[in-house]
Amino acid sequence: MTVDHAPPDISAKSGHAAGTASADPHPETPAPTPLAPTPPALEPLVLEPVVLEPVVPLASRRGRLRSVPRWLRRAVGPLTLLVLWQVLSVTGVLSPDTLASPGTVARAGSDLVKDGTLPSAMGISLQRVAVGLLIGGVAGIALALVSGLSRLGEDLIDATVQMLRTVPWVGLIPLFIIWLGIGEAPKVALIALGVAFHLYLNVYAGIRGVDAQLVEAGQVLGLGRWGLVRHVVLPGALPGAMTGLRYSLATAWLALVFGESINADAGIGFLMNQAREFFRTDVIVVCLVVYATLGLLADAVVRTLERLLLQWRPTFKGQ
Repeated sequence: MTVDHAPPDISAKSGHAAGTASADPHPETPAPTPLAPTPPALEPLVLEPVVLEPVVPLASRRGRLRSVPRWLRRAVGPLTLLVLWQVLSVTGVLSPDTLASPGTVARAGSDLVKDGTLPSAMGISLQRVAVGLLIGGVAGIALALVSGLSRLGEDLIDATVQMLRTVPWVGLIPLFIIWLGIGEAPKVALIALGVAFHLYLNVYAGIRGVDAQLVEAGQVLGLGRWGLVRHVVLPGALPGAMTGLRYSLATAWLALVFGESINADAGIGFLMNQAREFFRTDVIVVCLVVYATLGLLADAVVRTLERLLLQWRPTFKGQ
């Protein structure tokens, strides 16, 4: 049985659609689009000449201050203090009994230099500091090496040193007088004690602060125990040792002041004790200036050693 599928009557649908469209006699017309406003005429652009200012680096701006010698810049603070001291003395704010004027101090220092009293006292004080620094330095560095390089040494030494370090070494003066008398020995022992603790702490911290990776690298390269100590550990601990030496020198001069108060018959401290009995503030200030000057010279020596021995370590030096 055959079924014929006739195609749909396309014309009928088209006619129906056309009839529907023609049925609307008044089709809607779109509203006219409003005209956009006419833009104003563009004025010609006039380019003004650009003035270029030179860029001055920050370092060049500070060049004027840096052109002044460094020693002169460092002297600004002391000179200002000296001028203020002179002004207060001239105006009477500082009486001579309280503090002598800078001119009086200068004359007293000149007299002490001319009669040889001050050079002799400086020589004796320097000798005491040198001997105490040598003894204390050797003891402190030796203990730090034993304690820093060995765990057994640390267990045997570090606790004892830390315990003694907390004892005020100035309070040991009566015991030093009983044990060593009133001669040079207690003065030197007091200086050595103060020096030893500072060097021990800084050298020990420097040894233990060496990077462990450097030690491993040295072992990989075939260095033995003493080779590691010589080429890795000691150079790495050298910055700490230099810092400890600076602290030790400052402590040495402080200990000297206390040490020379133990029945001293010579030295800068002896001059200060004599001046105190006669209310000579000018001589006392001269001795204090000598102490400060010697301390600055010692610090300058350590700074020079740091520049020579630590050339391999780049550091920030300020801007």
